[in-house]
Amino acid sequence: MSDDHSSRSQGNKSWLERISQAFSNEPESIGDILEVLRDAESENIIDADAMSIIEGAMQVTDMRADEIMIPRSQMVTVKASAEPKTFLADIIDSAHSRFPVIGDSQDDVIGVLLAKDLLPLALNNDLNWSKIREILRPPTFVPESKRLNQLLKEFKETRNHMAIVVDEYGGTAGLITIEDVLEQIVGEIEDEHDFDEETHIKSRADGSYAVKAVTPVEDFNEFFDTELDEEEFDTIGGLVLKEFGHLPRRGEEIEFGGFQFTILNADNRVIRLIQVRRRES
Repeated sequence: MSDDHSSRSQGNKSWLERISQAFSNEPESIGDILEVLRDAESENIIDADAMSIIEGAMQVTDMRADEIMIPRSQMVTVKASAEPKTFLADIIDSAHSRFPVIGDSQDDVIGVLLAKDLLPLALNNDLNWSKIREILRPPTFVPESKRLNQLLKEFKETRNHMAIVVDEYGGTAGLITIEDVLEQIVGEIEDEHDFDEETHIKSRADGSYAVKAVTPVEDFNEFFDTELDEEEFDTIGGLVLKEFGHLPRRGEEIEFGGFQFTILNADNRVIRLIQVRRRES
């Protein structure tokens, strides 16, 4: 057996002994477990990406649907009273795949329309409500207090990808998708429709903002009407990195300049996405 292999085996044994000891002592919190796993990461037994996913998976057990939902005011919906040809352009422009169909008000969700189901009707010039009602999927409703780990399990079991979030009075509070939940585990899933090509800042359901780390500090200052230092660093990611003093992991927070900055997506080389929230004065 080579020295390298022997060294690795001893390292693995050492880590396994520590994790066994940690669990034999019945860790009292998620933090206790994460501490052991971070030791494993520091010894290159678990890589940074795997560790980030583990942390995200643990975090969702403490998060509720209303923390990450798309709020009612930002929902893209289809009105059952509208002429189908009039909302087709809105569906195309939004680039979403699922749309709540509402009756007299946004509290009256009668179904979910999938863009892929609508396409054959459009191609056959058969866009009318008698046909559309046949392809509507039944809506799924969840309370604001629904835990994300439970919701993800239900999404998997029912093969639903969207749920309508309702408040304590039964009114529509917003909507949530399986992608929203998965983003809490694996980090922001940034596709071509999440940000416009030239947009670096996007509002989030909870009143915060998702900001790309490559956003020029000048643009950040203009958007938020603030005066962060534009001389030393070109990007907001560089400025945040300087304030941390180390390469932060996902979920780490820091406050400066009147804002709270939380890392949404990063690896062991670079920050990619940051949550920004104004500090309450």
